Amino acid sequence: MKKVLTVAGSDSGGGAGIQADLKTFAALRVYGTSAITAVTAQNTTSVTGVHTLPAEFVVKQVETVVEDIGVDALKTGMLANSDIIRAIAGVVRKYKLGPLVVDPVMVAQSGDVLMEKEAIIALQEELLPLAAIVTPNLDEATILAGRDVKTLEDMKAAAQTIFSLGSDWVLVKGGHMESETVTDLLYNGSEFHYFSSPRLAVTNTHGSGCTYAAAIAAMMTRKPSVPEAVGQAREYLLAALAEGVDIGLGSGPLHHFASYYRQWA
Repeated sequence: MKKVLTVAGSDSGGGAGIQADLKTFAALRVYGTSAITAVTAQNTTSVTGVHTLPAEFVVKQVETVVEDIGVDALKTGMLANSDIIRAIAGVVRKYKLGPLVVDPVMVAQSGDVLMEKEAIIALQEELLPLAAIVTPNLDEATILAGRDVKTLEDMKAAAQTIFSLGSDWVLVKGGHMESETVTDLLYNGSEFHYFSSPRLAVTNTHGSGCTYAAAIAAMMTRKPSVPEAVGQAREYLLAALAEGVDIGLGSGPLHHFASYYRQWA
């Protein structure tokens, strides 16, 4: 059995963060473990509070999992501050963990800021050079690349800049672009891969970035090429989005088990 570790924040609303990751792992038939970086008070409309855990306790969670259960792949989500980022980079190097999928969570879908500004430099300098793939959306790509990302050409330029920070692959996600077709751009320093599909007419998209990155990590345990892993993860994401759950007053979560059942009791 393959084991995948998520290092991320907890979403009390159950739609994003480690909750989305663990659902994704289970749906894709890998065993999920977790190291919680922060506890959020969160629902479908907003994040009303964040309690960040000490970096040394985040590392303790990771080490406890690694030394007993093992890790075949891992992904990071909300890392909150530079202390946690540096600590996670250290434990990844110590145990030679990988492949590492970095979802550079900086801003929640509701617009709430989830990463301290000074942590961005630590992410760029410490964690991205260890990543097999980093998966920014347009807002995150804008921050990481230091330039506006609004068009496909902007995505290509941003991917090249972010790649120079050290990850093996960069996936710039185009879901926030206003267009009838959604295109994600994958780059490895020498070639671009494009993944396009018609935009789904859905509003329940909470946790889609977490789910996408978690699915990539799960697929990478099966040893496909990175473009194949991204393509398979994207297919899973689209199916989960198409059957999104209509709960709450804001953007509801995805249906992570849509391939197993459609109707809720």
